[in-house]
Amino acid sequence: MFYITEVEDHIRVEPKLFGLPTSKAVDQQLKETYADYYDRELGKVLEVLEVTEVGEGVIIPGDGAAYYKSTFKLLVWKPELQELVNGLISEITDFGAFIDMGAMRGMIHISQTMDDYVSFSKSNSLLGKSTNRSLKVGDSCMARIVALSHKGDLLKIGLTMRQPGLGKLDWIKEDQLKKQKDAQKALKAEEKSVKKK
Repeated sequence: MFYITEVEDHIRVEPKLFGLPTSKAVDQQLKETYADYYDRELGKVLEVLEVTEVGEGVIIPGDGAAYYKSTFKLLVWKPELQELVNGLISEITDFGAFIDMGAMRGMIHISQTMDDYVSFSKSNSLLGKSTNRSLKVGDSCMARIVALSHKGDLLKIGLTMRQPGLGKLDWIKEDQLKKQKDAQKALKAEEKSVKKK
């Protein structure tokens, strides 16, 4: 889920930013500090939206930086179990696939890629035995988060595409068209049976 979070913290502004106005220096330092930042409680920081308040600066002897008590807003993504995510297949391996979801990457075990017997092909794709569906790098997919595992500061995201309405977007469209055709056939069959009576 995406959140806008307000944070209050003491920001250590490095001396290289002292020539800027204080609010710009704090903003620049926040952008550097929170670039590629993930915290288990907060989530993945996507953007520093705005600095709403900057207090008086304090310089600690022996440290050339200045510290400013500041309040600021962050746009964060905190993955949650059962959340639906979109992404592109960024890597195929013999044990599954990795999806780039923009902010982070998730892994789909080979058994969770499709409702079929799946094998790794020499062309670096995953192939379904009975459906002949293939999954390769660059494919756009929809998946569900089924596992979140923290190892220190790292988050591992486990995904599945073996539920209705999930998978490669082309497969989802094919399934929808098939359902529509089946519904039309059933409607025609029903109309014929009504006419016979």
